[in-house]
Amino acid sequence: MKPNQLAAILLFCMTVIPGVAEQTQEPAKQPFTFIQICDPQLGKGGYEHDLKTFEQAVLQSNVLEPDFVVICGDLVSRLNEQSVKDINRIKAGFTMPAHCVPGNHDVFWGPQDKRNNISQPQSLANYRKAFGNDYYSFEHKGHVFLCANSMLWRTEVELEEEIKRHHQWVKDTLAAASRRGQSVFVVMHHPLYVKEPDEKDSGVNLPLEKRKELLALFEKHGVVAVLTGHAHRIIINNHKGIQMVTGEATSTTHGAKVGFRLWHIGAKRPYKHESVALEGF
Repeated sequence: MKPNQLAAILLFCMTVIPGVAEQTQEPAKQPFTFIQICDPQLGKGGYEHDLKTFEQAVLQSNVLEPDFVVICGDLVSRLNEQSVKDINRIKAGFTMPAHCVPGNHDVFWGPQDKRNNISQPQSLANYRKAFGNDYYSFEHKGHVFLCANSMLWRTEVELEEEIKRHHQWVKDTLAAASRRGQSVFVVMHHPLYVKEPDEKDSGVNLPLEKRKELLALFEKHGVVAVLTGHAHRIIINNHKGIQMVTGEATSTTHGAKVGFRLWHIGAKRPYKHESVALEGF
């Protein structure tokens, strides 16, 4: 076979046969910035206070002009008509896309939420009605952002089918990104761990067995960072090259000023991120 004939056949395979081009082409990656906001949690630090801090976070985010914002759960302290109306009104002020995941104050586990006297399925349905999907992914400049519902990793009752669907979706999304050679950012509410991967279960971290399973999945499929909230303090770990960052909250924090994180994504890892304090608070 002549060289020009072989080249023509290879070109045909890459352009016509599904999957061939996907496996042989590197995704284009361009530098960008994004903002990580944690726990606006209207009502945690005083309802009026938290309205003002989240409004300030929106204002400062717009000045910085990132590509997008991720909000790592606990949008409100108690989900009701007023808190949903207020958080959505303020969130609409972002001049860039804002992607949210649920926290333990947005969907209540119990199995019965004593404050609102609703079941887990109803609580999850209320969140979806108020804010949309509780798990999903999006792509940006060669990267995948996997937005998970970590609450479904902290319960084993009432939501068995939801738990299975969510976990299978996470595995499928990671595997697809891995096949395409895309790096993955995981956005969720709960940190996998605070200090050590094998630490005891607590109200902050994810259960040990689920934690081990997720860490193995993340290592296997090219996760580069896990962005979380929940702790209301800054927690930074590096797990086998995976940046694990729990950011400061905009409502109340322990040992840090209220604020958010500005991430700078470029060609080199580890990626840079910095704290941005809220002005006037």
